[in-house]
Amino acid sequence: MEIIKCNMNHIDAVSDFYGIVVDNLEKTINYPKWSKKYPCRETVKTATESGTQYACIENGNVIGAFILNDIPRGNYLVGEWKKELNEGEYSLIHTLAVDFRTKHKGIGKFMVDYCIEKSRKDGYKAVRLDVIPDNYPAIKLYESKGFTFAGTKDLGLADEGAPILSLYELNFI
Repeated sequence: MEIIKCNMNHIDAVSDFYGIVVDNLEKTINYPKWSKKYPCRETVKTATESGTQYACIENGNVIGAFILNDIPRGNYLVGEWKKELNEGEYSLIHTLAVDFRTKHKGIGKFMVDYCIEKSRKDGYKAVRLDVIPDNYPAIKLYESKGFTFAGTKDLGLADEGAPILSLYELNFI
């Protein structure tokens, strides 16, 4: 299992991966409230072009994916953050997904560990993220890695189907 930074050759495979994940979520419990509109090919393409789309690969197959950047989606100023940091001083994890067929193999933890270590190495002071408040699997994963709750807030993303989000942070300083 390895994590790669995606390039233009990976767009189809990562887009297809997210499509499979969304299809499964729509048939079961859609904890993150994702749809065919997000995450989608355009999301993957944009993140790949900016150098922030990553994939977890095993035996040539995408088994996980995420975006790691320092661009908040929505108004992160409303968070109840333990440390006052300016935009650009913290990284953000977006659209972290694991292949449902490989559950309980530690893929999510592996990807979050990568995000934490890369963020430290790149000089960020924290990692932050937002999650749908009842996305219990994601919350459990992030809390197991030391992330702490920073409030449930309206980030101004209601038009994207996420009116209220729970915020989490892991501070390095």
